[in-house]
Amino acid sequence: MIFYKKKKQITFRTSWYRKFTATALLGSILSTSISIPVKAQTNNQIAANQLINQATYTYTDPATTYQYIGSSSQLNITQNKLIDPLGRILGCAGATLPDYKGFSVGLYEPNLSDPTGTELGNLVALTRTELPDVPNNNVPGGKIPNIENSNPYFITNNPAGAYNFLLDTNKGQTAPGKTYILVVNPSPNSIYQQRRVKIQILESTGGINNTVIRYIATSLDGQAISLTGNTTVQDTIVSVPNAEVVGLDLLAFQLSTSMCQPNQVQIVKTGDRAAAEPGDTVIYRLSVKNLADASLNNIVVTDNLPLGFNFLPKSVRGELDGKPATITSERNGRNITFRTDATLPTEKVLNIAYATQLTADALRGDGRNSAIVNAQRTDNSFSTKDGPATHSLKINPGILSDCGTIIGRVFVDKNFDGEQQPGEPGVPNAVIFMEEGNRITTDPRGLFSVANVLPGSHTGVLDLSSLPGYALAPNRKFRERNSQSRLVRLEPGGLVRMNFAVTPILQEQVKK
Repeated sequence: MIFYKKKKQITFRTSWYRKFTATALLGSILSTSISIPVKAQTNNQIAANQLINQATYTYTDPATTYQYIGSSSQLNITQNKLIDPLGRILGCAGATLPDYKGFSVGLYEPNLSDPTGTELGNLVALTRTELPDVPNNNVPGGKIPNIENSNPYFITNNPAGAYNFLLDTNKGQTAPGKTYILVVNPSPNSIYQQRRVKIQILESTGGINNTVIRYIATSLDGQAISLTGNTTVQDTIVSVPNAEVVGLDLLAFQLSTSMCQPNQVQIVKTGDRAAAEPGDTVIYRLSVKNLADASLNNIVVTDNLPLGFNFLPKSVRGELDGKPATITSERNGRNITFRTDATLPTEKVLNIAYATQLTADALRGDGRNSAIVNAQRTDNSFSTKDGPATHSLKINPGILSDCGTIIGRVFVDKNFDGEQQPGEPGVPNAVIFMEEGNRITTDPRGLFSVANVLPGSHTGVLDLSSLPGYALAPNRKFRERNSQSRLVRLEPGGLVRMNFAVTPILQEQVKK
C-alpha cells in the first residue's frame, strides 16, 4: 500500500491480484468507521464476464476538520466460468478401493460415425489450467486434484480415487445437447474391467457462480452407476454455487461409477456319469462359488433338464462349508428351481446335489441340460448371475430301440379326398422308392411297410411306370399331395403313414 499527501488530501492506491483482497480491504476500512460508497457492476458487465471491483471513501478529521478523499484502483477480473464436476471412483459397495495405482479417467466425445453413439471418439479438448493462485495471463488456476485439467487424468491414492474435469462454458462444453462418454480404466493387473458412462446435458441455466445442469447418465456396460443399482439416471439437477468450494461427488452427480468385479459368482455343473440308458438314475451336482468381495444371499439356481429326465425331489441335498444347507426345490415342466436362505461368504462354495431317472422319452432328447444362478450382494443388494453351466450325457438305447416303422398303401381314390374309404380298392405291385434307394412293392391289398427305420425325415416316391393304366389322383383338399413324392417325419420308436392315391386312366386316353 502506498500513500501520497497533496493539498491535505490523501490518495490511497493498491493493486489487487486476488479476488479475496477485496474482502480483506473492505474489512480493514470498516474497522475505522469510514463510509464507503461501492461502485456496482452492471448487468452488461456481468454478461461480458467482467467483474469490476473499485471502492471510494471520504474521511473528515474531527480535530482539524481536514477532509480526505480517495479511491482504490479499478480491478477488472475475467470470469472463466469453468464448471467443476469433481468425482470419485468407488468400490461396488460405495467405499474407496485399497489402491488406485494405474487407474485413469478420460472424458471422450462420442464417435459421430457410430449411429448408436456408444463408441469413443476423440478426447475432449479441456481448457488447460495453471497451479492454484498463480496468475498467468488470465489463465485460471487449476482445481485439486486435477490441477492442470489433464485429460485423461491418472488417479492417485491422495485423495483416494478422486478426479475432476473443468468444463469451459465459453467453449460450449455445458450447452444443452452436449454428449460425453466417461471412461474409467483400471490398472492392468486389476480384477476390475473398463467402465463407460454416457452423459448427455439436457439443460444448463443460471448465472456466474450459480450454474444448474440437468442431464442423463447412462451406463454403457450394463453395470450400475449408483448404489441403488440403476443403470440410467434421468432428470438429476446439479447446482454449482462455487466450483472452488463445492465438489460434486461421483455417486451424487452420477458422472461416477462404482467398480464391481465382472464375475462375482460362478456356477459349475457335473454329473456322475457320461452315458446312461432308459431306467438309469443320474446324479447331478451344482457348485455355486462366491467370487465377490462381499457375501451373497437370495441365491436361486434354475436347471433345465433334458427331455425324458424325471426329477426326484426327495433326492435334493445341500452343503455349505462342510455343513448341511437347506435347499428347497420347485418343478415347472422341465425347469427345476432351487432356493436357499443361506448366506454365501466370499470364496465359499454352495453345493447342490439331486437325482434324475431316465425314461424311454430320453431317446428322443439330446441329453444336454443347463443351469444358471442368480444372487444378490449383501452390502448393496446389487444382482449378479452366472451361467449357463451345461452337462451333456450320451443316451444309449439299451434294450430299447429308437427305430420306427413306415406304413402305407396305394389305392384307387374315387372321390379325390386322399383317404381310402370302403369301395376304394388297393393297387397291388405298385413300386415305391425310398430316399436311400430301397425299393418296396405293395401286397395284393395295396399295403406296404418298412421296419427298423432310423428316426428323422424320410421321402418316398411312387413309380407310376409300375402302374400301367393308372395316374396320380388329384387331391381336392391337400395341394401338397398332388405329387408323386411324400415327405414324413419319423420320431424315435414311432410309426408314420405314407399313402398314395391313384385313379384309372380312360381307355381312350390310353390309346392316344
